[in-house]
Amino acid sequence: MPQQLKRLFWDCDFARLRWSAHRDMVIGRVLAHGTLDDLRWLRGRVGDEALARWIIRRRGRGLSNRQLRFWEVILKLPHRQVTTWLRDELRQVWEDRCRR
Repeated sequence: MPQQLKRLFWDCDFARLRWSAHRDMVIGRVLAHGTLDDLRWLRGRVGDEALARWIIRRRGRGLSNRQLRFWEVILKLPHRQVTTWLRDELRQVWEDRCRR
C-alpha cells in the first residue's frame, strides 16, 4: 500500500493493511476521502470499470450523496439507478442527520 494513503487509515494499523485482504475498505476510503493523487493511484490500480462495478454492487453505500453524484458523472454510472439509490429512505435519514 502506498504511504500516501496512510492518513486515510488513522483507525487501522496501516502496516498490516493488504490490498488482497482489504480491497473493499481501501476503495471505499479512497473514493470518499482521497486526494486527486490518491484517486489517480486507485484508478490506475483497478480501472474505472471495476470502480463502477464496486459502487453498483454496494448501491453507493459509503459515499455521500454529493460524492455519489460526482462518481456518477466520472464513471458514467446509470443516472436512474443512482437516483433510485439516493431516494432510499434509509439513505435519506442518514443524509438528513449529517446536515444538522
